Amino acid sequence: MRIDDYVAELGRSLAGPPGPKRDLVVEARDSLADTADALEAEGLTRAEAERLAVRQFGAIAEIAPGYQRELTGAAGRMLGTLLLISVPITVVMWSAIWRFYPYPPAALASWAARPAWYNAASRGLDILQLATGLYGGLSLLALSRGARWHLRPQLVTKWLGIVVWVMLPVNGLLILLLLYGADIQGINTYLPAILANFLSAIFWGLQLYGATRCLRLTRAVCASPGLPDPRP
Repeated sequence: MRIDDYVAELGRSLAGPPGPKRDLVVEARDSLADTADALEAEGLTRAEAERLAVRQFGAIAEIAPGYQRELTGAAGRMLGTLLLISVPITVVMWSAIWRFYPYPPAALASWAARPAWYNAASRGLDILQLATGLYGGLSLLALSRGARWHLRPQLVTKWLGIVVWVMLPVNGLLILLLLYGADIQGINTYLPAILANFLSAIFWGLQLYGATRCLRLTRAVCASPGLPDPRP
C-alpha cells in the first residue's frame, strides 16, 4: 500500500474533532514520508520505499485504536475547556441579572413576595453550575498532555459527557422554576434576561453537542481492541 492510500484509510477509520484528527493524520503522513525518503536514499524506488515505510509503521488495525484514544481525549479536553469557560460566564451573567432586577416599578411587589424556596433554589442552581464547571476544569487537567496520572482518557471523557447530560436537564428545570414558578412579573420582557437566555441556550447546545460526541467516541474506543497507544 502506498502512503496516500494508507493515510486515506487511516483518516476514514478515525472519528473525532476535525482539527485534532487532521493533525494526527498529517503527522502520520509526515512520519511515513520521512521514512520513505530515508529508504529511497538507500537505493529503493519510491514505490518500494513507501510500501516498506507503511509496513514498518504498522497495520491500520494496530495503529487506529491508539489514535482513536488520542482523539477521544481531545474531545474531552474541548468539552472541559468549554465548561470551564462557559459555566462561570453563565453564573456571573444570571447573578448580575437577578441582582439588578427588577427595574420596572410594577414588578417590585411580585419580587418582594417571591416564595421562601426561591433563594434556596437560586443558590442551589449556582452551586450545581459551578460544580459542573469545576468538574470540567479537573477533567481538563486530567486529560492534559502534561498530566502524569495513570488515567484512561476514555473513562475521563465518558464521565465528563455523562455529567453534562445529567446536570444540564437539572439546571434547566431549576432555571424554569426560578423564571416561572415564582411568578416574577416582567422577567419575560426584561432585555438582559432575554439576551442571557439566548446566550445560555447557545452554551447548552454546545455542551450537549460536546457531551454527545464524547460518549459516542468512548463507545468507539471501548469497541476497539485494548492495544497500547503507539503515540508518545
